[in-house]
Amino acid sequence: MVEMASPVAQELLSIRDIFLSRLIYQTYMGYSMSQFKKIEQDLRNQGSIKWKHAMHLIRTVLSGITALREGRLRICADEHAEKLLMIRRGEMSWKDVNVWLLKLYGEFDTAYEKTNLPVRPDYRVANDFLVRARRTMV
Repeated sequence: MVEMASPVAQELLSIRDIFLSRLIYQTYMGYSMSQFKKIEQDLRNQGSIKWKHAMHLIRTVLSGITALREGRLRICADEHAEKLLMIRRGEMSWKDVNVWLLKLYGEFDTAYEKTNLPVRPDYRVANDFLVRARRTMV
């Protein structure tokens, strides 16, 4: 919720969609895979995992799916809040987290195939905005 915004911030809000692209898939999937490997390594080496990391892994994939489907970033995961909190508290087995994660990866792949997002962000418009913003802030 934005209560007050400078003219530069208002302009940024009005063009925020130019920063989104299909690169979200690569970025979010890469991050989630690296987190998955770290969690698996913790499980092998220490016999346990950091449940907060497992929760954020799932949240990352959920956010990526939403961004590809809706064309906007949405950090709030209200509809999955209870399940995410169960993971964070260690009330869900790693096996069950994995089952959900695999299902989400399938949804992520489908969202990528069907997204209306452009291949790349609009670098020219973004750069023009950033140059103008810097000049007004000097």
